Amino acid sequence: MSNRGHLAIFGASGHGKVVADIAMQTGWREVTFFDDAWPDKSCLEHWPVRGGMAVLLNQLSQFDGVMVAIGHNAVRQAKLETLARADARLVTLVHPRATVSPLARLGAGTVVVAGAVINAFAELGMGTIVNTSATVGHDCRFGPGVHVGPGANVAGDVAVGRGSWIGVGAAVRQGVTIGEGVMVGAGAAVVADIADGLTVAGVPARPLAQENATARDDPAVGRRRLGLASPQGRS
Repeated sequence: MSNRGHLAIFGASGHGKVVADIAMQTGWREVTFFDDAWPDKSCLEHWPVRGGMAVLLNQLSQFDGVMVAIGHNAVRQAKLETLARADARLVTLVHPRATVSPLARLGAGTVVVAGAVINAFAELGMGTIVNTSATVGHDCRFGPGVHVGPGANVAGDVAVGRGSWIGVGAAVRQGVTIGEGVMVGAGAAVVADIADGLTVAGVPARPLAQENATARDDPAVGRRRLGLASPQGRS
């Protein structure tokens, strides 16, 4: 975006600090936070928190760009979709010390943190986080709301479904398909396809029986993994 004036960030959290720092380092002149914890939370470090989502939706015209800074994949995606329906000017943020191929495609609301590398023809869906020093290989295809944790390495031609989490320092072999709502544990080595909703860990990565039994037996857990709202909705 050429007019990097005033950026609104929804999510006054630790991740929000990282996102605001990237924004300032890439030329945004002013940052204002919004968070549903307002008015109990009125600032994040030196940045003001002006209100919750309802206030942000009412003030969208005052901002040159909008970003969501929430680590939880399902919540981040829900907030982005709410803003997209309101025609918010959703932006992407790439740290100056990240490397992104000009042939890669980044969805709106994507954040690429310092030291990350995204190679040619990778396609990242809305609201992806590629965290510190993570790598995404050529021709990868990510659904919306994916998070690649710090130091994780995803080889070429990997497909990752909506709302999946690749843990800190994990490695994913080329050509693998990871389903929706998957959680890959820290340091895991994924060498085979993973079905929707599974939690895997270890070298090589294997399903964790207790975690997956809970997701199978409790429909609410499965919905959260896939980034779906509960029957009662989500605030």
